[in-house]
Amino acid sequence: DRIAVCISGGKDSMVLAKLMQELQRHTEQPFELVFLVMDPGYAPANRALIEENAARLGIPITVFQSDIFDVAYQVEKNPCYLCARMRRGILHNLCLELGISKLALGHHFDDAVQTFFMNLFYEGRLGCFSPKTYLSRKQITVIRPLVFCEEREIKGAARRLQLPVVKSACPADGVTARKDTDVLVKNLEKTFPHLRTKVLGAMQRAGLDGW
Repeated sequence: DRIAVCISGGKDSMVLAKLMQELQRHTEQPFELVFLVMDPGYAPANRALIEENAARLGIPITVFQSDIFDVAYQVEKNPCYLCARMRRGILHNLCLELGISKLALGHHFDDAVQTFFMNLFYEGRLGCFSPKTYLSRKQITVIRPLVFCEEREIKGAARRLQLPVVKSACPADGVTARKDTDVLVKNLEKTFPHLRTKVLGAMQRAGLDGW
């Protein structure tokens, strides 16, 4: 298999890239890795820091430029939705052009729980992204190898790897529905211990969206 690892400015994707590189070195199942950085409009300093982090970890990245931020944030309603959709579309098309059969994304345990609650609160449905999704139109399988890793574990790995934090270039950083949901879940867990673990377990027992 030829697997693309999507690297953004966040710690999650850079830790994922290093873990996939280590897995490639130690597994008996051979596979090829391609490390893709899609630049949606980073500030020069942020892009330079991503490149420095990759070089420090020995990860050979390929950067693709786009104007996603400029386009998405001219839209007043749901710019986050448009941004995410455009990023997915560009990534999937890149995989097709490069002959890649699998795309690895850095979503983790906490992302999954937040997505479950966001779908419930904002769309009135039970749903979440799945650990593995086959996109029949593009003939690409999306995998999320970190989906059972908590965010705190990934932060710990980033500290051990001495990765400087890349500040989000998103104009809506810190004021999104996902951030609000993150705060809500953390507050609920003070009253209902292990709430996140129970939600993920319920999704698995229900077989929700391939879980």
